[in-house]
Amino acid sequence: MSAMFLTVPPFECAWREDLKFREAGRGCVAFEAFACNDVTLVFRENVGSQGYHYKRDSSPHYTIILGSHRNRRLRIEVNGKTVVDVVGVGLCCSSSFQSYWISIYDGLISIGNGKYPFQDVVFQWLDSCPNCNVQYIGLSSWDKHVKYRNVNVLSLTHTHMPLSKHVVFGDYQVEEELDAADSFNYKHMDYDKWGLKNFLESWDLSDVLFIVGEEQKPVPSHKAILAASGNFPVCSSSFVINIPTVPYPLFHALLHYIYVGWTQIPREQLGSLRALSIQFEVMPLVKQCEETMERLKLDKKWLDTGKNVELTYPSIRPHCSTLPSLPISIHQLKQLKLTGQFSDVSIYIESYGLIAQAHKIVLSLWSIPFARMFTNGMSESVSSEVTLRDVPPEAFRAMLDCLYDGQLHDKVIDSGALLLQLLLLADQFGVTFLQQECCKMLLECLSEDSVCPLLQVVSSIPSCRLIKESLQRRISMNFDYYTSASTDFVLLDETTLVNIIKHPDLTVTSEEKVLNAILMFGMNSKELFGWEVVDALIVNSRPELLFGERLQLVHDLLPFVRFPLLQYSLLEKLQNSNIGQHIPVFQNLVNEAINFVKCGLAGLENEENVRFQHRRSSYKELQYICDGDDHGVLYFAGTSYGEHPWVNPLLAEPRKITITASSPHSRYTDPKVLVSRTYQGTCFAGPRLENGQNCTWWMVDLGQDHQLMCNYYTLRQDGSKAFPRCWNIQGSQEGKSWTNLKVHENDRSVCKPGQFASWPIVGPNALLPFRYFRVVLTGPTTDATNPWNFCICYLELYGYFL
Repeated sequence: MSAMFLTVPPFECAWREDLKFREAGRGCVAFEAFACNDVTLVFRENVGSQGYHYKRDSSPHYTIILGSHRNRRLRIEVNGKTVVDVVGVGLCCSSSFQSYWISIYDGLISIGNGKYPFQDVVFQWLDSCPNCNVQYIGLSSWDKHVKYRNVNVLSLTHTHMPLSKHVVFGDYQVEEELDAADSFNYKHMDYDKWGLKNFLESWDLSDVLFIVGEEQKPVPSHKAILAASGNFPVCSSSFVINIPTVPYPLFHALLHYIYVGWTQIPREQLGSLRALSIQFEVMPLVKQCEETMERLKLDKKWLDTGKNVELTYPSIRPHCSTLPSLPISIHQLKQLKLTGQFSDVSIYIESYGLIAQAHKIVLSLWSIPFARMFTNGMSESVSSEVTLRDVPPEAFRAMLDCLYDGQLHDKVIDSGALLLQLLLLADQFGVTFLQQECCKMLLECLSEDSVCPLLQVVSSIPSCRLIKESLQRRISMNFDYYTSASTDFVLLDETTLVNIIKHPDLTVTSEEKVLNAILMFGMNSKELFGWEVVDALIVNSRPELLFGERLQLVHDLLPFVRFPLLQYSLLEKLQNSNIGQHIPVFQNLVNEAINFVKCGLAGLENEENVRFQHRRSSYKELQYICDGDDHGVLYFAGTSYGEHPWVNPLLAEPRKITITASSPHSRYTDPKVLVSRTYQGTCFAGPRLENGQNCTWWMVDLGQDHQLMCNYYTLRQDGSKAFPRCWNIQGSQEGKSWTNLKVHENDRSVCKPGQFASWPIVGPNALLPFRYFRVVLTGPTTDATNPWNFCICYLELYGYFL
């Protein structure tokens, strides 16, 4: 709460150079105060010194004390002499913040209670010898602390003079605003309830005042919003606009439609509302009034009075008061931003300079932190300049564009780095819709190399919980790749790594991968290595030096390695390793695993211990032995994954896999041949045009429940001499975007009809699981007659199958 109000200690006075009237001798200050007594404001010609107190001030000044004499009186002093001392007026409130306003106009001092300046006047006094030079405002106290907040300085014009002389303006029911402490507790509030409706007829950030009806009802508003929704008689220099012929309820209905997106009006006043909408050129409301009137003419009860009709602006989200759901021209709003018309804040970035001339109301309707900044009574709320620190200029400019038109631009979407910076800014300033859009775009354009860096950023952003969980699960399900392709995972925070290691969907080809990842993370490694490197380093060192502050985390994570699932030969190596001699918990876990392998289950406690259980999503290793063997994935599918003797998997019911070709099915383009295990003299896939080029391929779909980390594959040439020379084997998750697993350029391995040929797949992509695989020609074969026919009669894939 310390950032929400200013506390003035006893016998002190707080001064700010920007807490001043725009015109000397004329101005109004509205504020909230929390005090037992003596809420004191000083009005001087110059800023007071650090040790200033009004009792020692010999220069010309006014002092106004609310709740003097132990909260029993109101006092006004001129140059230190008491000129007003009345009982029971303008008293303080010691249980909560209370709203006040004080205006000075050529010696006329007006004091009022409430949130709305120029209303609820409780006292006025006219100085016969007015000081027309007072300009600076000091916030002071007497013998107890006084807390101030929401301090706003308003300028006065000649049109306020008759207004200020009226104590009573008529009784109108004004909807209570949210308490500031609740409104700006943005970490816990419902952002769906925030929007332009929070500023309807609010003095906060208002820069124009309508004096409505014969009773002179003051109605504050905002020039930028009015200019973007119609043609109101506002200009940069005017503050007060008189419309005495318009009844307040009618004008309120018009503003409610603009600020909230809907309004209610008695049937008999529809014509008047239409006329007012035409006058101010609020064309969406004109159209709706006319349509409603035509519809009601068909109703026999058209002339019934007293019944209201609701007019709602047509939008995707009705009754939502953000820009896309309001009758506000986005184009016109962007023009205001471009020209700076009606701008009330210049935003600077430290070490960069001026970044934009913006409108406080537009920023605040999207962002509660911005609204808080502009209305909390501190320097930003009374100044027309704001300087931001540690903010990337390009990202901030992109955020402003989004705030004015409600959408992300292509330039941002196409730049991952800018999108990430924009996400951080959206979180910093509480722009919820922008956070959601950034998260959505980041997930859509996510690449394998950007997963860990993105997770590193969003882990500290509470509002990105869903994207964080999605990324953690993605790493867990592709653990081998993300811990073997790079060391980016080492930069994750400890909690995130623990969540990944403990994730129920953690998928690994070997528990050795988990052990290696924990040791690399513990050493904060910049290079990839296995446990053998740590075993060699620890001989001449100590765990405290190798792992530093992360040693305890290593101790905590080692029990999540399922050592009993490791091969016995590897367990023996680990048992005799130097790591076990220096890290007791490691040695105990290895010994436990060896005893388990030797003796089996020792008791029910082992059955319930996850360390002795296979992971829910463990891979089955299908290892290449020789050409044409029965250890591959397609053969395994023909046995219903080990359930019965082999049959052609394309003939089995239900079908386990699917194979398709680039050309239509025919006598010599038969997918069953590739998995039949019988030699076929003629079998080929013909070319098709894709993106204007010849493309020939055979594709395998393992089914929606299965994936493969492919590390080997085998082809067999049919009886022709159309030998392939340039082709790729590729993998895909959805069958549309393809990742190259191995690229063959001028490969002469196949040189005889009926020949088998096999190749290993190495590199990081061999650790990525895919559902779809295809072999695709990238160049012509050796057959001059049909160079784009891919002539193979056998295909097999190997690796880790899930």
